[in-house]
Amino acid sequence: MKEYEIVHEIFNQCSNNQMRDVFIEEAVIGDLEQYVISRHQGERDFTWEREDLADGTVVYHVNTSGLLQRYTFTEI
Repeated sequence: MKEYEIVHEIFNQCSNNQMRDVFIEEAVIGDLEQYVISRHQGERDFTWEREDLADGTVVYHVNTSGLLQRYTFTEI
């Protein structure tokens, strides 16, 4: 298991508000995919896509019924 800094961004859909909700935490995680899936259990139309960056950062782009979210995992 590895320790990660997790940045969870929820993108605002309001046309006049370009801000997004950002949550930052640190956690020890064994399976990143399972972590993301567990955060969205029971949500309709849940899809995700994984992106591996050259520096080792892992990004999950999540869509839950049109609400776009992003999880960025950086190993500590």
